Amino acid sequence: MSESEHTLHPLLERQVRKHLGHEALPAWSDFIEAVDRAYRHADEARRLVERSMDLMSDELNTRLEEKLATETALRRERAEQAVLIERLEEAHSQLLQSEKMASIGQLAAGVAHEINNPIGYVSSNLSTLGGYVASLLDLLAAYEELELPEGPDKERIEAARARADLAYLKGDIVALLDETRDGIIRVRNIVQDLKDFSHVDLGDWVLADIHKGLNSTLNVVNNEIKYKARVIKEYGDVPMLRCLPAQLNQVFMNLLVNAAQAIEEHGSITIRTSVAGELAIVEIADTGRGIPEHLLSRIFDPFFTTKPVGKGTGLGLSIAYGIIQKHGGRIEVASEPGKGTTFRILLPIHPPGVPPA
Repeated sequence: MSESEHTLHPLLERQVRKHLGHEALPAWSDFIEAVDRAYRHADEARRLVERSMDLMSDELNTRLEEKLATETALRRERAEQAVLIERLEEAHSQLLQSEKMASIGQLAAGVAHEINNPIGYVSSNLSTLGGYVASLLDLLAAYEELELPEGPDKERIEAARARADLAYLKGDIVALLDETRDGIIRVRNIVQDLKDFSHVDLGDWVLADIHKGLNSTLNVVNNEIKYKARVIKEYGDVPMLRCLPAQLNQVFMNLLVNAAQAIEEHGSITIRTSVAGELAIVEIADTGRGIPEHLLSRIFDPFFTTKPVGKGTGLGLSIAYGIIQKHGGRIEVASEPGKGTTFRILLPIHPPGVPPA
């Protein structure tokens, strides 16, 4: 075998030249050729193995990438499911709260109606009684002008007059009737406020007086406030708003009750209203303990509350936020720990997307 006929495998050629020399090639040609074939077969086998390993590596990499992509998709899907579950829980809780408010509203409206009936005839009877008393007092005054002759009859009448303390009785009975009339009027106003507050919206947008809504809400929650705070009203000249009145009343109720609960001993709650351009503004400020700055960004989150366990659901401000958004407005908050909190509601006088009256 000559070099012109066949080129040895490079590794074999180096070994032969090193150990046998170039002149040994003819003598060892058959052996060298066999070894050369073995080298070349080994190379081919190695190349096959390398190609197989490359293919296997590519296959493993592909499967690994597919697995990673699948795991990433699963993690993303789980995260989306967690968000969806949280939103569903929030919607469910808000739905329950809305149903609860609707039920309370229907119950309150029924109670107000039942109270209104007896209040009506008590008021009517009181008015009639006032007329009767006035007539009796006139008659009594006429009798007092008569001069009775001296004798047992006059003495008996004078004694009865003294026992009854007639002079005091004539003045006090009129005062009692006036106070009773005032009480009946107050009860009637409370019942009317309760009916106004508890009115269940049927989805119809109406023109409403925001001050009337604030006042009726104040009367409804008066028991929560009167022992904790003095209410200061600073009402501006605000036009009628196109809104869902009962839902806005719920917002006012949540903010007023929160304000009272934030006052630890005794303080004040200030309600301001004004207009800025096409926006009606309602501010409810308290002198309570305030909200730490790091919590301000979370107070409108569903289920978040700074109240002790059992004192709040964490849904009041979240629902209020949703109602104000539904009206095309926004709600802002500013607070300083130890000094108090101010909630600022901005409502469009003509909400976008709502047809005019």
